[in-house]
Amino acid sequence: MRRIILLLVAGLLAGCVDQLAKREAYLKQFIGQPEAAVVQAMGVPTRSIETGGVKYLAYTEHRVDIVPGTPSYGPWFSGWYGGGFPPQVVEWNCETTFAITDGKVANYTLRGNACG
Repeated sequence: MRRIILLLVAGLLAGCVDQLAKREAYLKQFIGQPEAAVVQAMGVPTRSIETGGVKYLAYTEHRVDIVPGTPSYGPWFSGWYGGGFPPQVVEWNCETTFAITDGKVANYTLRGNACG
């Protein structure tokens, strides 16, 4: 049983690493490209700001998952209902920010719990 749990956890972690690698491979293609290439591929940014000669374009992803609860088990027709858990709401966010210098993408940063 312990071995199955370890394999499951390792599989989940590998999936997260794979997702992050895919996201970074996609984003790296924009480095050195003109600002218009980012906007054409990703759409209008959620927000932007220019400071110190650098323009920043931020794209925000947000989703909400509901993890179902577990039922309570107990003897039939009795007052004991132990062990159940209520549903939980989990919010996932990822913000990708591109730094634009001289009209070209210089780099990007990722921030949030859903970037990988």
